[in-house]
Amino acid sequence: MMTLDLAERIAAAALDHGSRLSLQPLTVAVLDAGGHLVILKRQDGSGILRPAIAGGKAWGALGMGHGSRMLAKRAEAAPAFVNALASASDGRMIPAPGGVLIRDEHDRVVGAIGISGDTSDHDEACAVAGIAAVGMAADTGEGH
Repeated sequence: MMTLDLAERIAAAALDHGSRLSLQPLTVAVLDAGGHLVILKRQDGSGILRPAIAGGKAWGALGMGHGSRMLAKRAEAAPAFVNALASASDGRMIPAPGGVLIRDEHDRVVGAIGISGDTSDHDEACAVAGIAAVGMAADTGEGH
């Protein structure tokens, strides 16, 4: 279950990873398995659209059942399908790496993290680091 304490620890570790890499200011959204926002953290200087982007990456991952890296690949291969998903989600889905499912020790999805602020690959790396820091499994949509 995604608790406030767990979400806080994941977000803090993700931001710490970004700071160690000297990335651009990041925004982190952690959602529970039902898609509800548990925590949002925005570093000083992070752009005003970053909360919506971070939340959209996480929400899209939850909605489709795999990390947003897979959604990005689908957007390239089947743009009409992803446009339909964007419409069905009222524009909430962001098909770019950086939305990662959080799985427990039984491989159950307990939530998702979305990060925005640097390159999508860096955003995703920070999400994975945050999840690993609490001993959970990250599902980026790549080979899970």
